[in-house]
Amino acid sequence: MSHPSNHVVPKHVVPKFRRLPRLVASGLVCIGFGLILAGFQLTEFNPAWGANQTSNAGEPATDAKPRAAGKTTGNAKKSQTVEKKSGAADAKPAADAKSASTPKLQPLNKQGTVLLDLEGKRLLLKSHVCLRKGVLELLCCLKQSKEHEAILSLDTKAYVVHAGLLALGSEVGQPVQFEPEFKPASGQKIDIFVNWDDADGKPHRVPAQEWIRYVTLRFYAEKLGKLPDEVKLTDRIDEMRYDPKEGELIWYGPMSVETKQKFLAMSTDKAYRMCIEKFFQRSQSRQMEAHWVFSGSSYYVDDETKEKFYRAEDGDLICVANFGSATLDVAARSGNGAEELLFEAWTERIPEVGTAVTIELIPAKLEAGKKEPAKGLGNKEPEPPQPAK
Repeated sequence: MSHPSNHVVPKHVVPKFRRLPRLVASGLVCIGFGLILAGFQLTEFNPAWGANQTSNAGEPATDAKPRAAGKTTGNAKKSQTVEKKSGAADAKPAADAKSASTPKLQPLNKQGTVLLDLEGKRLLLKSHVCLRKGVLELLCCLKQSKEHEAILSLDTKAYVVHAGLLALGSEVGQPVQFEPEFKPASGQKIDIFVNWDDADGKPHRVPAQEWIRYVTLRFYAEKLGKLPDEVKLTDRIDEMRYDPKEGELIWYGPMSVETKQKFLAMSTDKAYRMCIEKFFQRSQSRQMEAHWVFSGSSYYVDDETKEKFYRAEDGDLICVANFGSATLDVAARSGNGAEELLFEAWTERIPEVGTAVTIELIPAKLEAGKKEPAKGLGNKEPEPPQPAK
């Protein structure tokens, strides 16, 4: 969970290893651009595979057999010269075609898990599946943080992802606000896709929303002043129940078509039948519609040293629950407490735990004449955690 909204945390709860030099984040984007411009340490990448590849295109070929000793005739020399020129001409277009079709990526961290594709205007995150079933707070968390409530885990620092989005020109917004009234997270919309290979080696690429659905294994309640006399309910926990004290009809979990028809057949009462229809509609598997925005997290301040720390380093990288510490959050109310969480993993659509998944973060184009609010951290580089002195 995120820290309290006052952003002040006692020194003894701040891990020492998270206090990295402030200058690291400040120089990160500049270093990335410098390396790209210098043509240094560029990596070729196929986004559908989620893995690095190297190419030997353009390397000179060698003859399998040595040439026979002796004098070479004029025609032979001419033939060899033509073959050599032809081979060189054929090799160059092939190498150029390979280079033109393969994006060049710049690693932004030493693990090589955050890759900047400046030409493609996207940021690639090399993660893996850590959960396929359960209620969610995140699409992707940081390594060894919240793997019990996130589908994917990524080995990096959160500020590196923040810096990569800034390098693409993304506009930072403001984290979610709960007081005095609720305001969802704001910022530039970020389209997110997940890429992986199935067991047969077939590549897949889908919007991340396809892996997330509204919670189905939960209680649903609808107001009903009086239960119709003809409706006879059992006391079984897996059946529908009526609470006369609260005046509520209660149902748990997904309702099948057959079950809906069974309950509708019990009464013609309009209010009762409306409750049954709502239970059925609300309990079906529904894909998450909300999109993500670059809310940019926030800082908290050590009350003794007055040092600032980037709050997303607690693990809140790409959230589906509303957290003020999220680097990316959904632009809708989705709760942040155990009883308020709206989303769960769509198990049938997610590959096995441990599967390598490349996440694509693509800043959506802003509408003409419209600029997203740049609040919170604004366009400042987030300061990384400070090292212990």
